Amino acid sequence: MADELKVIRTWSSRFGLRIIWALQLKGLDYETIFEDLSQKSPQLLQYNPIYKKVPVLVHNGKPISESLVILEYIEDTWKQNPLLPEDPYERAMARFWAKFVDDKLLKSVNDVLFTKGKEQEEGIPKVMENLKYIEEELEGKKFFGGATIGFTDIALGWTANLLGVIEEVAGIKFIDAQKFPQISEWMHNFCDVPVIKANWPPRDKLVTKYQAYVAPK
Repeated sequence: MADELKVIRTWSSRFGLRIIWALQLKGLDYETIFEDLSQKSPQLLQYNPIYKKVPVLVHNGKPISESLVILEYIEDTWKQNPLLPEDPYERAMARFWAKFVDDKLLKSVNDVLFTKGKEQEEGIPKVMENLKYIEEELEGKKFFGGATIGFTDIALGWTANLLGVIEEVAGIKFIDAQKFPQISEWMHNFCDVPVIKANWPPRDKLVTKYQAYVAPK
């Protein structure tokens, strides 16, 4: 019997995109269910009663939540087109950098986006420091794992599109080719992959969404 795969996500979620990219890179068929988080559906609350968040992958009726956990599950379940290297140390490093993206980089970017004035100014160097770590890790590489997209690339993938949206909304420049040539080249390579390119949310809708986030209440 064929696997039944459903992905519960929102149209704009960077975390949901990770799952779509991974499934398509693995060549898997799935159904997408778009969720409205302002009115969370009974289905979402059934499948993710603890966090009540997207994304959720439902595999033959069994739900898995949290995007990095889902990526690990996909990798463990379907071996084709591996996202993690074979070497145990390299696998650990891929997981380390994926966690760094969520725990350090994403948090620092959000801190800048959702603050103003002195607090925002003080947050910018933290973003630049985190980007510098990634710049150094990408030295001499097309992707984090080598010649093809892997686990860490998928975790960081949102920056290749959304970081530019956040720059526009916040009026702050984080990435330029002179300061971060490795990241700039990585973004170009990442966006050039058909699976990635085909699934970006509309930029104008993202700009409108994030403008609403930061607008004075």
